[in-house]
Amino acid sequence: MPPHGSCRTGNFGRCPSAAPRMTTWGLIGSGKIGSAVARLAVAAGDDVVLSNSRGPETLADLVAEFGPHARAATPVEAAEAGDVVVVTIPLKAYRSVPVEPLVGKVVIDTNNYYAARDDHFPELDDGSTTSSELLQQHLPQSHVVKALNNINFLHLAELARPARSADRSALVIAGDDADAKARVTQLFDRLGYGTLDAGPLHEGRRFQPDTPAYGIPYFAPGADLSKVDAARGIMPPSSPTTAADLTAALAAFPA
Repeated sequence: MPPHGSCRTGNFGRCPSAAPRMTTWGLIGSGKIGSAVARLAVAAGDDVVLSNSRGPETLADLVAEFGPHARAATPVEAAEAGDVVVVTIPLKAYRSVPVEPLVGKVVIDTNNYYAARDDHFPELDDGSTTSSELLQQHLPQSHVVKALNNINFLHLAELARPARSADRSALVIAGDDADAKARVTQLFDRLGYGTLDAGPLHEGRRFQPDTPAYGIPYFAPGADLSKVDAARGIMPPSSPTTAADLTAALAAFPA
């Protein structure tokens, strides 16, 4: 997918006559979603700094695949290097995310809460907070935006389209900082997606697991869900999903 023709100004506006400014994406976690995001970012002409909990040397094959726009690092180094940083690790490890290097930065949180994997968080079980709000509490001087958690990594890779494509899909976001959401909206445009703003960070509850907006909006209509196994990458065919489709799915979640 070629780079998209948007560029940043002080207010995240467009300047079509100028070349797009390259962004460095820091990835804290380089699994399926992290790798998919990195692949789209590199295709858009951006740089990526990949990290995981096992050490930079374990990412050599992925870096080789992505080429000169990618390098491996530690999580702290990825946090320091990123203009924007994507946290895509199991929720139970959220306290391992480095704090100081992320002060003042936009942090995209892809995490979901799965009690069987993450152990129980009483505050999540009773609905008094959300997984992204926990990360925001851990990163009090960062600007957390919830995104990329409700789309399977295979569909994320398949549905990216250039700007103004008739079949372009949208990604839903939530966050408490308007400028941070504007930045993420522009970055997602470069990756090949439109954006739907669901509101404050707490509204991430509307597109977390076990909600109508989780996964299913990106499934082809009439897809057989009986054989879905996301952990093994067995998913229904993807389907372009508009902001209106996502709005309907969010509205189906009880207030």
